[in-house]
Parts: sequence; structure tokens; C-alpha cells
Amino acid sequence: MRADTEQHQIEQKTKNVEGWKNIFQKTARSSSLKMSEGLYTAVMGVRDFLKEYFNGFWDYETPKMMVIKNRPLGVIYRAVQFLVITYFIWYVFISQKAYQQSETHPESSVYTLIKGKAVHGDDVLDNVEYAHPPEGVDVISTTLRREFTYDQRQGTCPEHFSVDNANCTTDSDCLPGLPNFDSHGIRTGRCIQYHNHLFKTCEIKAWCPIEEYAAVREPPLVQAINFTVFIRNSIHFPKFKVLRVNVESPPGMKTKKYLKRCHYHEENAPYCPNFRLGYIANQARENFTELCKTGGVIGVFINWDCNLDLDPSHCKPTYTFRRLDLRKDLADSGYYYRFAKYYDKNGVESRTLIKAYGIRLDIIVHGQAGKFSVIPTIISTVTALTSVGICSIICDWIMLTFIDKNEVYSERKFDEVSKKVTKEPTDTIRTEFSFISSYGSNHSDLSDGVPL
Repeated sequence: MRADTEQHQIEQKTKNVEGWKNIFQKTARSSSLKMSEGLYTAVMGVRDFLKEYFNGFWDYETPKMMVIKNRPLGVIYRAVQFLVITYFIWYVFISQKAYQQSETHPESSVYTLIKGKAVHGDDVLDNVEYAHPPEGVDVISTTLRREFTYDQRQGTCPEHFSVDNANCTTDSDCLPGLPNFDSHGIRTGRCIQYHNHLFKTCEIKAWCPIEEYAAVREPPLVQAINFTVFIRNSIHFPKFKVLRVNVESPPGMKTKKYLKRCHYHEENAPYCPNFRLGYIANQARENFTELCKTGGVIGVFINWDCNLDLDPSHCKPTYTFRRLDLRKDLADSGYYYRFAKYYDKNGVESRTLIKAYGIRLDIIVHGQAGKFSVIPTIISTVTALTSVGICSIICDWIMLTFIDKNEVYSERKFDEVSKKVTKEPTDTIRTEFSFISSYGSNHSDLSDGVPL
């Protein structure tokens, strides 16, 4: 009896386990079915999207013409059209000459020379003494003031007191061999009296006496204001095979004779390459007396802007002048350089150090030339015609965004036509805004009578 009871309990547990197993299997099948249905729906959705996209890819779209009799919209359309056309005619074609083929990197050559005489004390100075360099390149300078330090020799002397850490009281303040950025020589390690003064500075080994102590300053060469700067510039545009020179004498006069007497004038003598030094300083808005004291760098800009649709004789240079270095109110402004003249004095090599202040002229040439060409003309014209289409885009956006509140315009603007068209009667449909035929052309007329 007890055995039967245990057998019954075992059978009951087995049935329970199988029941739960069936439940789990049904639930799994249901979940799997739902997942399969979701996956199937997603796949079908992607397929329908790709099919619709593929079919729509081969559709042809053509603009539909509508005449909308709306005065504000018409004013906006014509105004935008006027601005676009004016921009292309005035700026693109007239100002920028977009119909031309251009060349902006010409070949150029510059030759310079400074001429003039000046009385300086008891001496008469010529261009050999004040013009540097003598080769006549595109950078030339003229000396306006000089400072001389005579009879310098290799030896030892006190450093100038303006140099950093040059002042001392004992030898320990002067480390030997220690150079300084603005020092005049190499320290010996001794602290000595500064010439006839009571204070001391570090001793250096250099060309003595040093410049700051023994320099003799000459008065400025004020007569240099009348010096003449000769600037000859040749420019070549290889693409158009055009060569121009900024030297040309008037008809009936020899060039050599003309250059001896002419001075540049923008209107009366545009082909005379002689410039007074005072004229250059004045055009650069600089005071010539101030330049004699500190020196300066002035840029001479020669610009060739040539329209080769005209005769090449109309291709004339224009000149502008501008100060290039730091302004005179800064401590290191101006232009100067040093050089020395060496000689033998009593068997000892000596030199005279010269610090020269002057004006340096940098000749900078720019050039561009243009000539009519079919290809840029076609490109610019097509661009202009295409840009006019912006007017329609802007007005369509205004119409559909701000005016078409009842979607009357949008319903008439966008139509879909398939290959299978069922012919309908062409009865005229009378509406409250216009007479629109249900059949006919794609030209619609929407007037101001549209209720918005």
C-alpha cells in the first residue's frame, strides 16, 4: 500500500514537470512567432521603401508655370531680379572683367639710380658717396646723415655705462669673457675708471674708443631733398606676349634728351621715371627733415593694370608710396647701417667707423593683364543666367510659407501625372478665385481673388 502511494506521488510530479515544460515551450513559440512577425514587418518595410525609391528615381520632374497676380509678390520678384542682373552686369562683367582671360604673375625687371650733387661743408658730394648699392637693383638707399668714430684700434677700453651690468665697483663685478647682447666687446675681468669720470665700468677688449663715447655727428644732408631717383621698370606678360616699359618720350623728342629734363607727373609726364626724393617722402606722408635724423624705409609700388582689349599703349604704370618700417615714435624706428674704412697708421691697423642714416627705397612691382576670351565669357554668362533662377526660388518660398495659408497655391503647384490617364470631361469648374479648367495646359492663373 505504501509503495502504491509513493508510485502515485512520483507520477504526479512527473505530470507537473511535463505541464510546466509544455507551458515554457508554448511561451517560447509565441515569443519566437512575435519576433518573426516583427522581423518580417521590418524587412517588408525596407523592401517597400527601396522599391518606392527605385521607382521614384526614374520619375521626371518639370516646373509648372503659374501666373500669380499678387502685386507685393511681383514687386519682390522683380526687385530681386534687378539686383541679381545689376550685380552681374556692373560688378562681374564691368568691374571684374569676367569676360577676360587674365595673367597675374608677369616677369619684371627693375633698374635704379640716384643722381644729384650737394655741398656739405667744404666738400661737394656726388652719388658715389651717398648712394648704396651702386649696382642699381630694386633696393637702393641714399645717405642723409653720418656719425664718424675716428682712429679705432684693437685694444682695451671701458665699456659704455648704458650697457646692462657694465657699471662696477670691484673686479668681482666683471666676470671675464662674459659677452652681453649689446656689449661692444669681451670683458677682461677688470673694473676700471670710465675715461675722465669718477665712476667705473667693466673693461672690454674691442675696437677702441667705442662708438658711443667718441662718435662725431655731422649735420644732415638737407640738399638731398632735390636728389633724383631714376627707376626703370620693364614688365612682360608671356601669356599675351606683351612687353611694356615705364620709359617713353613724347613724339618728336629723343628719349635720352627727354630723361635729362623731365620729372614724373601723374598727368603731364606719366612715362618719366625720374622722381625727386622730396616728392617721394611727401607722397608717403613723411617729413623729410625728420627722415634726415632717423632714416626710414619707403616702399615704391609700381602697379600695371592692363586691359589688352585696347591698344598696349594704354597700359600705363601707376605709382604709390608708403612708409614700410616702424613709425618714428618707436625707439628702434628708422633706417641706418654701419661700415668702416680701414687704413694703416704708424704701423698699426686702424679704422674709421661710419654710422649712416638714410632713406631706403624698396621697389615693389605688381602687374595683371586681361584680354577677351570666349571660355570665361561663356562661364560667366551661364553663371549669371543660372543665378537669375534664385529669384523664382525666393518667391516660391515666400508664396508657400507666408502667403499660401489656405494651401490654395500648393494644391495647384504640385501635380502628379502617371502613364495611365483616365480621360475626364473638360467641364469648366467655376471657383471663387478663378476659372480653372479640369483639363488643359499646365499654365494656371491665380489672381488676387484667392481667399487667404
